[in-house]
Formats: sequence, C-alpha cells, structure tokens
Amino acid sequence: MIKVHARLASGRARSRLHRDILAAIDKAIWAAQPANIIPKHVMLEGEALRADGLSFPLKKYRRILVIGGGKASGYMGEEIEKILGKRISDGLVIVPDYLKPRPGDRRIDYRPSTHPEPSLKGMHAVLSMLDLVKNVSPSDLVIVLLSGGGSALMPLPLEGISLQDEQRLTSLLLKSGANIQEINTVRKHLSRVKGGRLANRLFPATVLTLIMSDVVRDKLDAIASGPTAPDHTTYQDAQTVLKKYNVWTKVPETIRKIIKDGVNGSLADTPKKGDKVFRHVHNLIVGNNKESCTAASLAMRKVGYNTQVLSTRITGEAREVGGILGSILTDIRDNGLSLSPPAALVAGGETTVTVKGNGKGGRNQELALAAALGISGSKDVVIGSIATDGIDGPTEAAGAIADGTTVARGLKLGMDPDKYLGNNDSYHYFLKLRDLMTTGPTGTNVNDIMILAAAIT
Repeated sequence: MIKVHARLASGRARSRLHRDILAAIDKAIWAAQPANIIPKHVMLEGEALRADGLSFPLKKYRRILVIGGGKASGYMGEEIEKILGKRISDGLVIVPDYLKPRPGDRRIDYRPSTHPEPSLKGMHAVLSMLDLVKNVSPSDLVIVLLSGGGSALMPLPLEGISLQDEQRLTSLLLKSGANIQEINTVRKHLSRVKGGRLANRLFPATVLTLIMSDVVRDKLDAIASGPTAPDHTTYQDAQTVLKKYNVWTKVPETIRKIIKDGVNGSLADTPKKGDKVFRHVHNLIVGNNKESCTAASLAMRKVGYNTQVLSTRITGEAREVGGILGSILTDIRDNGLSLSPPAALVAGGETTVTVKGNGKGGRNQELALAAALGISGSKDVVIGSIATDGIDGPTEAAGAIADGTTVARGLKLGMDPDKYLGNNDSYHYFLKLRDLMTTGPTGTNVNDIMILAAAIT
C-alpha cells in the first residue's frame, strides 16, 4: 500500500490553516486506500467468502479467477490475495503504468496500461484478460475488481474501430467539457468489454464485482464504463453527447458509422437490465467519496473547527464551482454563514474543464484559481482542492491550495489570474507561487476533495 502525504511545492505550509487542510487531505486519501476498505466488506468465514451480506460457498466452485482494472484495482487485488491466497486459481488485473510500488504477482498478474489516453499495451492486456476467462462455466467464480480509470486502462474497440480512432475520440472528449458519465456513455458503445459486455463474456459463471466509485451518485454503469453492469444508455445517447459538445463531425468516420448503425438498429445495443447475462452477477460498491469526505471532516473537527460536509455531489465547470465555493468561504469568514469560524466545509465530487486555452492544468487547480479570485484580500481563509488519485489533469500535481493572498502574490510576479484562468493555465500560476499540492499516485480513486477553512482573526 502506498503511504501518501499531501505537501505543497514549497515544502512547508504558511499557516495553521494550510497545515490543517493538508493533514485532513491525508486522512481523506487514507480512508480511500483499498487496504482500509476491502477488509471491511470482504472476508473469509470458514469455506465461505462473504461480501456485504452475500455468501459464496467456495467448495461449490471449480476455479476462482480474479480480473479487473482501474487506478485502485492493483491494491484491491493485493487485499483479495491476502483474503483468498492459494484459493485463487488465476488472475489478471490491469493497473496504471505509473503506479509504484506495483502490486506483487503471486496469484494475480498485474499488467500495466496507460491513462488517460488508451494505448496498445492496454489493449493487449484486455485481450489477455479475456483469454483467461474464455472458457468459464457455472462452476467458476469470477471476482472483478473495478475502480475509476478503468475506462482508459481497459481499451478494446469494437471491430471496425482502430485504437487510433479511440485515442482521437478520447482526446476530443477530455477537452470538450463533457462530464465522466457523458464520456463513458460514448465509450461504452464503442467497446467490446464496457457497458455490460464483459458480463456477457463471463456468463454463465458467478460474478462478484467489487467497485470503488469515482462517479458522482455511484452510478454502476458509469464507473469504469460499467463492464459488468446493465447499461441504461443507448447509441442515441452516445450520438447526443457527441453533438452536444460539438465533436460529432470531428470524430473519425468509423466511430460515426458504428453509432449510426446502433441508432438505426442494425447493430445490437449494450445489454440492458433483465438480460440473462446479469443473472449471476453481483455488483457491490465498496468505496466512494462519502467516506473520504467524512474522514476529512472528522480530521478538521478534531483540531478545533466547526465542520460540515457540504456535498459529495459537486459537479459543473471547475471555474464556476470555484467561484461559488470562494463566495461561500467569504460568507463564513465575514458573516458566520453557514458555520461560525473557526470553520471548515468539506465537499466532494468531480468538476469539468472546457479547454479553450493552450495552457496546462487540471480541474482542481482551475477550481482553486477561480476560488482565489473570490477570496482575494480576505484574511485567514484557505481552500484546497485535490484529486484523490494524486493526478490532476496532465500534470504531476494532485491539486492546489489558495488563500486571500494568492491573487496579490501572483500580481507581484507579473501574473494576471484572469488571463491564466482564461488560458486554462492554472498549473503554471500555482507552480510559480509554489502552491501546487503533490502526493504522487495514491493507488486509489474516489473523485476529488475540496476543503474550505476559515479561522478567527
């Protein structure tokens, strides 16, 4: 298991508020570690595997296979190995190639893949995974481990679509402003394993899918694009997403053809609720953003703050959400609404960024910069926003921290925050201020955490 410590690029925090927020972020990420989550939900009792009220008599099964993918799936696999040991017949789990230390491979083979862009090595890993389960029978138990990031890590396009086509599509969607549910609506309809199609390949085996959610409202069909969940979206929905974000005419013609064939009914849609392939499938959410928000809130309360979890369903454009959170923070500081200082609000979710500039950044950094504009000049207020996987956009930072001096300090260095925000260049703004938060890859992924704190002057 990775031991994570959130730190500023400067190597030290400027105030107690900064230190307390960093410590609370540590607690949030710690709460999301598979080593802390899996044993709470999965255990061996005699010769039965129990998972949240379900019981699987292991003597009933000829083989136990473990497969899956996602940013947290590697360390989920380690925990399953600790529980089942030699009872596992074979396994293959797909993990990010940057994950270090990589999980051991005693019973489960851990294959590297790439994120956020799909790659050939990810596709080869998926093909190997499917080869492992190609002859499953009713006497097999397949444990599937899924977490956020699985969509990119497990690419296998439908026939007629090349990996390059999928890469082009992914790049367009990531910059479009579409949220993760919308992006995965498209991905599901172009994949041989997403959108319940993996469940189709695992039928008639018994399937236990353990899921760590990085999706607001924990929608099963959206997490890692729902490989073992019934899909409620359609090809028409996928087409609507591409047109909504003005990328329909920009995606490769092969993709448009597949979607058109699906819309007119000449290509079968993804399996839906009630399909026989889900007859023996059990999908369990074992970890999500709520637990991390609760842990962060408790950490702030223990060191003297009046605390509250504002929401675990924060979505929308990062800069707009940042502006709102900044306003809430100044209201706490100036008016004692909705908490009296010393106070801390914790929020979770996942915002989006519509890329219009040519700068560098991530949704958490952009949110923090937008919030900085709202709290500029205010004393004793700090806001930190961080990706729990430790990677915010195409940067090495996990997020950023802002306070009432962020704008003034930037102007002293010749940086206009509005221009940096307009150019989607929050990374370089916070880099120069040395206010980027870094953790390195955390081995987990349960959305983003935002902490707003105000002290008594």
